[in-house]
Amino acid sequence: MANERLKLLEEVEKEIAMVLQCAGNIVLELSKDKHNASLLDRQLVQFQTSINRVESELSAQIRYLTQVATGQPHEGSTYSTRKDCQMSLNRAEYAKVKLGELGRTCEAMLEQQQI
Repeated sequence: MANERLKLLEEVEKEIAMVLQCAGNIVLELSKDKHNASLLDRQLVQFQTSINRVESELSAQIRYLTQVATGQPHEGSTYSTRKDCQMSLNRAEYAKVKLGELGRTCEAMLEQQQI
């Protein structure tokens, strides 16, 4: 079960790399004087699909960790663990927000280019 969860997180990591690569490709293509609209559309679809997969899997991992953490018996202070978990959740939420902002920015740039 733990190895399975780690493999899923590795897949999420690869998906995040794909998101960053798509975003870079979109920005690079938009920086050209004459850009390829079909390439931009394909990259945008890939970007959005990857973002959705990352968000979905991270949410599932957070739900799992929340369930597991609350079901454990008390064995001394858990402050440090709870703090680490909360910080991880905060970082995941921040990444989600920033990736969403990047997606909206790319969409806005595409709309401006099509006008």
